[in-house]
Amino acid sequence: MTDDKKPIGPFTLTPPRILLLVLGAIALTYIIGALMGGVANYNDLKLARDAASSEAAAASSQ
Repeated sequence: MTDDKKPIGPFTLTPPRILLLVLGAIALTYIIGALMGGVANYNDLKLARDAASSEAAAASSQ
């Protein structure tokens, strides 16, 4: 008897392919985050938000 194995299709999810998909998603997250300015830009936005909210509170109390 011969043991004929069917070839794996190009879209069949195997453990190595799942690992590559996960690593690709993580890489895209890092790349998009770096293009948008990274953590330093996020901190600047947070400081600007706090400053704007304190100015709005000071203006409304006058």
